[in-house]
Amino acid sequence: MLNMQAYVAWILMYGVTAGTSFNVSEEKTNCPLGYFPCGNLSMCLPQLMHCNGVDDCGNEADEENCGDNNGWPHLFDKYFGMPNIDIGTKSDKCLLVAVPELCQCRDLELDCDGAQFHHVPAVSVNVTMMSLQRNRLRILNGDIFYKYQSLQKLYLQHNRIRAVSPNAFRGLYNLTRLYLSYNKISILMPGVFQDLHKLEWLILENNSIHQISPMTFSGLRSLVLLVLLNNALTKLDDICLEMPRLNWLDMEGNQIESVGNVTFWSCNMMTVLVLQKNRISRIHEQAFSFLKKLGELDLSSNRLVAIPPNLFVHLGDLLQLNISCNPIVDLQVDHFDNLHKLKSLSIEGIEIGNIQRRMFEPLKQLTHIYFKKFQYCGYAPHVRSCKPNTDGISSFEDLLANIVLRVFVWVVSATTCFGNIFVICMRSYIRSENKLHAMCIISLCCADGLMGVYLFMIGAYDLKFRGEYNRHAQAWMDSVQCQVIGSLAMLSTEVSVLLLTYLTLEKYICIVYPFRYLTPGCRRTVSILLSIWFIGFIIAFLPLVFKGLFRNFYGTNGVCFPLHSEQPETTGAQVYSIVIFLGLNLVAFLIIVLSYGSMFYNIQRTGTQTTKYSNHIKKEVTIAKRFFSIVITDSLCWIPIFVLKILSLLQVEIPGTISSWVVIFILPINSALNPILYTLTTRPFKETILQVWANYRQRRPLMSNHTAHQPSFTLQEMWPLQENSQTLTSPGDYLANPSKISCTSQLLPVERTNGV
Repeated sequence: MLNMQAYVAWILMYGVTAGTSFNVSEEKTNCPLGYFPCGNLSMCLPQLMHCNGVDDCGNEADEENCGDNNGWPHLFDKYFGMPNIDIGTKSDKCLLVAVPELCQCRDLELDCDGAQFHHVPAVSVNVTMMSLQRNRLRILNGDIFYKYQSLQKLYLQHNRIRAVSPNAFRGLYNLTRLYLSYNKISILMPGVFQDLHKLEWLILENNSIHQISPMTFSGLRSLVLLVLLNNALTKLDDICLEMPRLNWLDMEGNQIESVGNVTFWSCNMMTVLVLQKNRISRIHEQAFSFLKKLGELDLSSNRLVAIPPNLFVHLGDLLQLNISCNPIVDLQVDHFDNLHKLKSLSIEGIEIGNIQRRMFEPLKQLTHIYFKKFQYCGYAPHVRSCKPNTDGISSFEDLLANIVLRVFVWVVSATTCFGNIFVICMRSYIRSENKLHAMCIISLCCADGLMGVYLFMIGAYDLKFRGEYNRHAQAWMDSVQCQVIGSLAMLSTEVSVLLLTYLTLEKYICIVYPFRYLTPGCRRTVSILLSIWFIGFIIAFLPLVFKGLFRNFYGTNGVCFPLHSEQPETTGAQVYSIVIFLGLNLVAFLIIVLSYGSMFYNIQRTGTQTTKYSNHIKKEVTIAKRFFSIVITDSLCWIPIFVLKILSLLQVEIPGTISSWVVIFILPINSALNPILYTLTTRPFKETILQVWANYRQRRPLMSNHTAHQPSFTLQEMWPLQENSQTLTSPGDYLANPSKISCTSQLLPVERTNGV
């Protein structure tokens, strides 16, 4: 959508008219829903190819009319785009007799911008244009311009004007443009403009005006443009009473709280009405019933909770409607039924819970529509341009918009599933003195494996919806399947976090307080593991049980993960998300980092006391590597999530692309790497793999020579033929090989020698 404020600021500053013509011709089509024609060619292309920067039609018809020129651009050109008859007739010479110092003169026009005047300077009475911008004027006294009755344009922007006398503009019968922008005017007395019978433009933006009455504008019978942008007005009473020709009214950025049924009673000629960025919470149902010629209505960024049922009934000529960024709870199905000429509709920032195609079907001429979510575009398939066309995660065509994401989801899914399944299977073959620790690792692998299942399901549905995702987007996010796989992802994440925290605390207590700690028994370990899984199930499935409180907690995006980077649907969902990600998970992350830091410090301190210096250095390097690997993966996984949550609390806009990378790649880092860190790189696992390989190589010749007499392969062959003669001697060995030793075996360190 074009930036109206910037455009208006340009024309108001320089006082010129728009000379650009806009193509607003209606396009007759016979294309099916969701397609548009290629000009005069008998070809229809999908909606998503409109204005994509590629000449898909071959005649560039799909790259035309990309800008939304409906509403005010068309109307401004229609009413104000008349050629200036003075162009080419002005003389370059100064025709004024008296010209103040620091001023410039051309023909009958005087330019005193930035001259630092404290008072209006004296000049020839035949002056037709006077520009006093960026001076130091504070008061406009009575009759100060009375002798300049030939004056047509008066520019007083960027001064320090606080008070305007009721007779300040007396005698300016030929004035057509008056600019009082960027001053400190707080009140305008009734009748202050009473002699300005030919005034067409009155610009009062960026002042402090807090009160006006209909009589303030008495005498302005020719006024067509009134700009009161960024003032402090709180109410309006029949504002057009003394301005029967008023065509354009801009009230953006005031403090208006309500619009009554008589506010625009006399505004029969109005075509543009801007009420953006006010505090409007109530609008009378008949407030716009007299605006038969209205072409644009902007009610965006107010406090409207509900739209009266018949508010738009009389606006049959409306071309552009903007109700974006209001806390509207519900839109009625027939709200837009009478807007037959509407070409542009903006409802950004509004959650439409009851959205359906019936809402937009009567809008046959609609060419541009703006939603909060791109998934809503599927309910307006006949509209040529629909924004946004992606949320950074998904697009019109695909659940995963980026080809890199589509590849990564399968790679990470395969790595996570295979790694964790492999560890679960191989754990049974590793001879470990600490079976309870092995039980915890298997439980961790089960939790991490669920993340792989989640990614696999996302990849599968991406394939299913390939090329036509927008048709299924809303139904998919509301579906039971999306809720279930989102719950699995949350279950995997939280159980993994809790298990890692438990394993870390167990190591910490065992190493830092070795003589005060007893290894937990089987019953205690099983109870802790069951409790962790029970808590994980509660966290994951609670939003599904209390749908009234959380609504569609997992269905806020196409990947069904509740990493809310924007304002969630309900306060309950927002609080719950913060408690989980910035409460529980942040505390767990800090416990893991601080515990490993303390363990490393204790290992370094005790290592120098119980071992030789050279052995201590080697062991310390090994421990440092494992410590770094564990902490860095936790940091890579969770720090981006913490940052996203904090930024969302600060209401910083976060691109959806970042969220998609966090969910598909960063979040599963721990799930993919935990098998490597906790099993595949440990000494017992390496010894088992090497021994299996050695046994296989020893028996291969026997198998080829004596196949008939070779005994069957048994699980006993998976074990080393001899026990490892090395004994772990210090707390450092526990961190380096957590599955090889129990806590009690560390109580009496044994010094090792070469060959023992």
